[in-house]
Amino acid sequence: MNRNIRIFGVPMDLGQRRRGVDMGPSALRYAGVDDALRRLGHTVHDNGNLIVPLPENEPPDDSRARHLHSISSVCRDVYSRALTCLEHDETAVFLGGDHSISIGTVSAMDTHGGNVGVFWVDAHGDFNTPEITPSGNIHGMALAALMGRGPKELTGIGRERAKLKPSEVVIIGARDLDPAERVALREAGVLVITMRDIDERGMSAAAHQALERLSNLKKLHISLDMDSLDPMEAPGVGTPVPGGLTYREAHLLMEILADSGKVASLDIVEVNPILDDRNRTAKLGVELAASLFGQRIL
Repeated sequence: MNRNIRIFGVPMDLGQRRRGVDMGPSALRYAGVDDALRRLGHTVHDNGNLIVPLPENEPPDDSRARHLHSISSVCRDVYSRALTCLEHDETAVFLGGDHSISIGTVSAMDTHGGNVGVFWVDAHGDFNTPEITPSGNIHGMALAALMGRGPKELTGIGRERAKLKPSEVVIIGARDLDPAERVALREAGVLVITMRDIDERGMSAAAHQALERLSNLKKLHISLDMDSLDPMEAPGVGTPVPGGLTYREAHLLMEILADSGKVASLDIVEVNPILDDRNRTAKLGVELAASLFGQRIL
């Protein structure tokens, strides 16, 4: 299926303390994301970068939700751009930036008819709230906000309600959950497919379990945090965790998702070229996007 794909960069690193992911959109573009998608027959438009406040211009903030107002403003902009794409039957691809940008994209999917399932591909749960966060970093609260937990500045983007039910999201690749976050995920009933699950059963079984969980939903949003991969594969991320997805496991996941025919939008987040080795992580992100949108071995 040939698509009209519209790319947006969101050079935001306000959601964490480690600098560098604001350069992620440039790294992904330098790695050739637009050309890779065009070679697959898609029509690609790059709308450049959204305007994002610089941390240097932000006041000091040691609150339980750091830079909340600036981040919510950027997420509202992401929401508006993503919603416009959906209304024009376009596929939105957002290049982060930290993972908080997904609050905007998933909220737009919810407004545009809902009925969306989310694959949260991540080493972390991102299910903290200001009450339980150990860091105050909002990139670790994004999924919780989408499920109606947290500050109204985040939960109220788009429609004034939770954007996702526990049955509408699957976390895959998890291996680093904060203690209170682990309890919150379990109590909420979110399906978390950990690296142990993948080790024991294989990626194919894990991916099909996730698709079965979301089988009643018509569309899928893929929120791909590059720290879901093992640091040996993707060293250029802000919060690396050993023991992640291999190169082939990640590609197989994208290929199986593509086969579903339900993928409607994509975020690629947390690429930090400062920490990378010759742009390896961004190149891999581009390859995974190509697999998600139709690249095949044969």
